[in-house]
Amino acid sequence: MNIAGTNRVWSGSWVTERLGIELVGDDRLTELLGLALRRNPKRAHLLVSNVLGKHVPQAPSVVYGYGFTLGRRVRELLGDDDAGAAVVLGYAETATGLGHSVADGLAVAPYLHSTRRPVPGVAAAGGFEESHSHATSHLLLPEDPALLVGDGPLVLVDDEFSTGNTVLNTIRDLHERYPRRRYVVVALVDMRSPEDAGRLDVFAREIGARVDLVTAASGTVRLPEGVLEKGQRLVTEHEPRNVSAATAETGEHASTDQAPTLPEAQSPANASTDQAATLPGAQSPADVPTDEAATHPGAQSPADISTDQAATHPGAQSPADISTDQAATHPGARGTARPAPTGPHPTTTTPATPTAPVTPTAPTAPLTPGRIDRVDLRWPQGLPDGGRHGFTPAHRARLEHALPAMAARLAEALPADARRVLVLGFEELMYAPLRLARELEQVVEAEVRYSTTTRSPVLAVDDPGYAIRTRLAFPAHDDPADGPGERYAYNVAGAGFDAVVAVVDSTADTPALRAPDGLPARLAEHTPHVLLAVVPSYVPAPLYVAAPPGERPAMLPEPLRGPAFSSYAPDEVGWLLQDLSGITLEAPTEEREEAVQSGGAHYAESLPVEYQPSEHYQQLFHAALHSSASRIARAVGAVTEVVLAERSPRPVLVSLARAGTPVGVLMRRWARFRHGLELPHYAVSIVRGRGIDANALRWLAAHHDPADVVFVDGWTGKGAITRELADAIEEFEAAEGITGFDPEIAVLADPGACVRTYGTREDFLIPSACLNSTVSGLISRTVLRADLVGPHDFHGAKFYRELAGADVSSDFLDAVAARFPEVADAVDAQAKELLGADRAPTWEGWAAVERISEEYGIHDVNLVKPGVGETTRVLLRRVPWKILARAGAGADLDHVRLLAEQRGVPVEEVDELPYSCVGLIHPRFTRGATGADGRAVAV
Repeated sequence: MNIAGTNRVWSGSWVTERLGIELVGDDRLTELLGLALRRNPKRAHLLVSNVLGKHVPQAPSVVYGYGFTLGRRVRELLGDDDAGAAVVLGYAETATGLGHSVADGLAVAPYLHSTRRPVPGVAAAGGFEESHSHATSHLLLPEDPALLVGDGPLVLVDDEFSTGNTVLNTIRDLHERYPRRRYVVVALVDMRSPEDAGRLDVFAREIGARVDLVTAASGTVRLPEGVLEKGQRLVTEHEPRNVSAATAETGEHASTDQAPTLPEAQSPANASTDQAATLPGAQSPADVPTDEAATHPGAQSPADISTDQAATHPGAQSPADISTDQAATHPGARGTARPAPTGPHPTTTTPATPTAPVTPTAPTAPLTPGRIDRVDLRWPQGLPDGGRHGFTPAHRARLEHALPAMAARLAEALPADARRVLVLGFEELMYAPLRLARELEQVVEAEVRYSTTTRSPVLAVDDPGYAIRTRLAFPAHDDPADGPGERYAYNVAGAGFDAVVAVVDSTADTPALRAPDGLPARLAEHTPHVLLAVVPSYVPAPLYVAAPPGERPAMLPEPLRGPAFSSYAPDEVGWLLQDLSGITLEAPTEEREEAVQSGGAHYAESLPVEYQPSEHYQQLFHAALHSSASRIARAVGAVTEVVLAERSPRPVLVSLARAGTPVGVLMRRWARFRHGLELPHYAVSIVRGRGIDANALRWLAAHHDPADVVFVDGWTGKGAITRELADAIEEFEAAEGITGFDPEIAVLADPGACVRTYGTREDFLIPSACLNSTVSGLISRTVLRADLVGPHDFHGAKFYRELAGADVSSDFLDAVAARFPEVADAVDAQAKELLGADRAPTWEGWAAVERISEEYGIHDVNLVKPGVGETTRVLLRRVPWKILARAGAGADLDHVRLLAEQRGVPVEEVDELPYSCVGLIHPRFTRGATGADGRAVAV
């Protein structure tokens, strides 16, 4: 045990004496931590932090200072460049404020915390479990889905690092989706066992990343055998039975000869100035000189910090450290516990006897509630209330600017004679109340303390050697997803606060909050004045809100852009789609085919499972890209020059999502490279049998001249989409009265001779056809389903942000664009030749498809997929029958042969084939394949 002095009472001694639990390690552990018990089937004991601001009221400058200083150490560890690329992630509920403070110490990093509160309209970017918590499910709900995408360090912040399971689970989950090279784990205390300590290094080697640990103190918890069962029995013995809520809020009493004080009395403010030296963490960010961080080597363990660098924080002392002449002279004074009143509030300013402070007891007379008032903080409009959806350095700057005025409003609302004030946060809402409390601390003479309510049930025992002296229970008031239940404020009842400022968010400002047994009313039983401050709950604006049924929206939404939707840069393309990322639409290929056949379903109502390429296949992609980049660059340049010469000098590129989108991006890049033009580029949905998205056409017509619109696709097969687009434009013009759109598609390659605007008519491998979303900005095929897409909605698609680690979209674009300078002369010659040639469609491809359909006994052209691109799609998305390959096609078909081998599909070499290859689908194998209208083909 780390108990110095004969009179010190450590707030974990009660548990240690009864269960044999010990803290071993840094001398400062017992200053930072106490012990309590809880009814939990996984872990009976609870490490209670004196500096976290959760269960133990503490000076806000201390709470904020610890996190801020840890953040400074992380910044020094990472260096300025990596710190600028970092993202900080905190854990709900206890570490949301600590994580914020760490992010403030880094200064340049955005912050996100996990949450147990689902938010309608916000898709989860991930989630994980906390092994020892009573409530385990964590959600990650960033407003910007790309927040967690990137290779910069991820800084994970929790209040304690015990087994390491929670952090390892998080890193494992996120690393699979968003792999990165470095992680930093930050905690107030590292309490791992020697066995658990070695797991971190092993885990880092397994995932191939560096994992650092930064903490304020370290040690371990010694647990005797059978401690869980003994702890549960002890909880049962001391839990109040058949008592009123008012009685239950004071802990089970210790023996009558003990004179306990509240754990809050362990505040450093309770010690004389020469007893409590200042830890750098107790300083505000503005107080910490820039060079001070150098005194905390980021790679050091907190145990390495010398005593003069890390002296005792406020709250780290035991009450017994305070001499009798240091006690304050007003009720609830520092170093004392105010006696529990027999009436509603104390009527005298006579202090309790410092040498024998009175144990808080339940009131014996009817209570007259204290006054409850609301105070309008005038929280800045649009400023997030915390990091549930992300909190950026720009948000931090806005908050810093607004804090003085908000604190002044709180100070003005406080009673003039208030000597002791508690700012009480609300569960995950820790940072905003903490910053308000810290600002209030600077402007009022009263002693300010800070803590927060919690959903965690902990046993209260009224003993100076126990960390949780009183428990104030009240109903949950934020309509929690897991249903109603009790919530708690610890060490508040009987602590002698003259005023309590309860800070909640607007989601929690409900009738349950204002009920007779709600939080303010319960607080008013123990303090003369309760102020209620409500912070607006920040909810990200939906990317798109559909109009009411039967009503056309006055204005269609703006295009979606990366990085929020797709991995493309925002200027590369605007997606005229709605984001369906939060909806499961994928099904195995065979199931999709069967559903289409049996129910008359349309292929666009579901999505195929995204093909995850093998290492060999990825190597083929990169080899194909290397060998064909120049040929693609020439075709891109040629088709762009034809468009500029014949269609419009300032065309609006509209690619058909998703195969056409990489081509549209490349055409845009060519126009900028060769002519200095910044062409608009959008992606729209077209569905076989359903036509093009009419709402997207309306948006285009409202923002651009339809005559300037050029539709772009990757390649032609037999020309089905070409015909589909022409029919759809004709129908749209007749229905809407909007004219001017040219249905002629511009394509990179036109092996089927179906269009007149193309770069080449060779049937060669375009590497973007080799993959699905991972070469198309991580966007799925488009979706059109009545229950998801209304008559006034854009068609939908998904952003597979979880595949970011396999994304080669930028690799493809950059590799081709890098060849632009070397092919410029060849493009000039090729474009000149095209502009002078007869390029009228001959539909040769269609004739070949009809012939193959008959020769192979298929008798349906829709089951014949000609060309390298279409054959690749058959192998990736459909149930293929066989592949026809032109004799001598060579390396262009290496990836086709590999996919066919993986799927057990025979490849048959054929002479005089007009395409490099053709993929065949047969209803015997698909149990129903899609026809020209997208529905099942009857065989």
